[in-house]
Amino acid sequence: MWNSATIMMLAEGVFVTLYMTLVSTFAAYLLGLPMGVALVVTAKDGLRPNKIIHKILDTIVNIVRSIPFLILLILVIPLTRVIVGQSYGPTATIVPLTLAAAPFIARMVESSLLEVDYGVIEAAQSMGASLWTIIWKVMLAESRTSLIVGATIALSTILGYSAMAGAVGGGGLGDIAIRYGYYRYQTDIMIVTVILLVLLVQILQLIGTGLSKKLDRRGK
Repeated sequence: MWNSATIMMLAEGVFVTLYMTLVSTFAAYLLGLPMGVALVVTAKDGLRPNKIIHKILDTIVNIVRSIPFLILLILVIPLTRVIVGQSYGPTATIVPLTLAAAPFIARMVESSLLEVDYGVIEAAQSMGASLWTIIWKVMLAESRTSLIVGATIALSTILGYSAMAGAVGGGGLGDIAIRYGYYRYQTDIMIVTVILLVLLVQILQLIGTGLSKKLDRRGK
């Protein structure tokens, strides 16, 4: 059973899982980072308070976050077909992964930015810094350590989502675990895929933690 074909299948599963996770995380940050910044900036005590925009963004984030991933995966099938031309496979799975992760990332970005000492922001304002300068060089720069920790959490979460996508032909280790470990009762393959998923999460966590410690200048 454990021949070269099986090993190659698992190796490809690792590659596909990383492909879906990394691309989805990047795409989710393209959506979630601006949303998180906008939530902070337009809040009641933000730099540019705007009750309507803040309420709309807050509602969108809350609604999407409340939808279980497997249900969201099915709901966005029409959109997935429009974007990638099919509703199954690794590339198609990136669409629902991105949509599911973006609101989660937006909340983490919001939380990270709210940790920034408001005194630093006020100092930048007193020196005549523009809104974008404050966002880029003060808020995002000061919260970079927290943002990296959040990105590490996001990667682990999205990796877990990608494994769930295997239930509907999403590809990767989750698909292998379901097709061989569940439907064909090959428990050994199921165990190996779980071990590989755990190892991937641990590696991503180690990289993220190391990077955040390297960039953390507090107390230095």
